[in-house]
Amino acid sequence: MPSSNKAEGVSPLWVHVRKEWKLYSFLIIPVVYFLLFKYVPMLGNIIAFRKYRGGPNLMGTEWVGLQYFEMFMKDPAFWRAFRNTLFLSVVYLLFRFPLTLGFALLLNEIVRIKIKKFVQTVSYLPHFISVVIVAGMVKEMVSLTGPINTLLANMGFEKIGFISLPEWFPTLYIASGLWQGLGWGTILYLAAMTGINTELYEAAKIDGANRFRLAWHVTIPGILPTIMTLLILDIGGILGSNFEKILLLYNPLTYETADVISTYVYRMGITGGNFSYATAVGLFEGIIGLILVTAANVISKKTTQSGLW
Repeated sequence: MPSSNKAEGVSPLWVHVRKEWKLYSFLIIPVVYFLLFKYVPMLGNIIAFRKYRGGPNLMGTEWVGLQYFEMFMKDPAFWRAFRNTLFLSVVYLLFRFPLTLGFALLLNEIVRIKIKKFVQTVSYLPHFISVVIVAGMVKEMVSLTGPINTLLANMGFEKIGFISLPEWFPTLYIASGLWQGLGWGTILYLAAMTGINTELYEAAKIDGANRFRLAWHVTIPGILPTIMTLLILDIGGILGSNFEKILLLYNPLTYETADVISTYVYRMGITGGNFSYATAVGLFEGIIGLILVTAANVISKKTTQSGLW
């Protein structure tokens, strides 16, 4: 006999919502947040194809098609920013991803709980430091009167103007990023490790596996879906460099290696007033990111049978 809900044409989901409405009410704030600050602003992408000069007409005044896309494609400054974005993001990913995984494996090997919690706490702390403070610390460390240059002078070497030399910016950016995010990046790995069946470790030990073999043949395969998911997300965000930190660290002298797409968009749009041009660049960045995420997911599904979707 069909249920009364089906007979009345009421959806089972709606029945569950009515029953658990107090729990579902917690979704109101995040849903409103995403609608207002993530989805509604997407309507503004239309000005990438229309001329916008400010004023009450938020959707632009004149249709120009792909004019702004053609403009930034011919702009050498854009391609410099594009090249810098790829270089900084890829090199940072190549360092951070294996180091974070290795650090998580090392933390998992610590047997004493108090020592493990202490190491975790110390490694997590830099993540909670404001990026403004991190940028200030970096500038103080590498200034001509800072500890690094003071040490170089005491050792008989010439002082180096790290913050004003383009060739040193990638090192400063990557090193400070590793210090700030290394510990925090291990959280998901450690959480995934807790779900590995302990009987697998015991069986491997009986077969004579040492700690390295346990990590290689049990731990890493056990958290492989998590590894691939995080890798896919990182690949999708390759063009989304850390805008705030770069903006605080770079200067006109280091544009050659420090200027990235996000800072280029900021200068063109916010400070330069070329809103349509900046929107076209930002839309191009988003499309490339979507392509990268999709490609990485397809490759992951074919090679490891795990992915985002």
